[in-house]
Amino acid sequence: MDRKTREFLLRESEKKSREDLAAEALRKKQRLTEEDDIKISVLSVVENIPQEKIDYRYSKDISASGLRIQGNVLLPLGTLLNIDLTLRNLQETLSLQGKVQWNKTIIENEIYEAGVEFTDVPEEVAKKIEDYIVWKQEYKKLNPVGLPFWIYAKFNKPNP
Repeated sequence: MDRKTREFLLRESEKKSREDLAAEALRKKQRLTEEDDIKISVLSVVENIPQEKIDYRYSKDISASGLRIQGNVLLPLGTLLNIDLTLRNLQETLSLQGKVQWNKTIIENEIYEAGVEFTDVPEEVAKKIEDYIVWKQEYKKLNPVGLPFWIYAKFNKPNP
């Protein structure tokens, strides 16, 4: 390989790395890490899992396109779920449907995580989630000293 080709390939690989980093940074800005209450029910599953054994009560993070949930059963890829999500500071329950895109064992036979992508999200629900994430991120930017969120929320309501 000649020097010009090597330099070109090096520049291209650096460019791709910067693009990947930019995409990752954008994704992280849109993701909100907080535990929210959820209730799930399985609509369809690839493998048989007794519904009464499934205990998923919390999401670990949320974005406008999905959420990460934690529970006691490894949910197979492709599993369709009904999700009732209560955003911590809105005290409103949003009903969503989603599909398991990835799963991970945290502690064998005890704790598992799953990444759920939302499907068929009503426009007003998607807007509420997006507004909530922006609202919480704004709070984090404006609150370097750790003012309790309830005080911030009292004077800074999200747009209806």
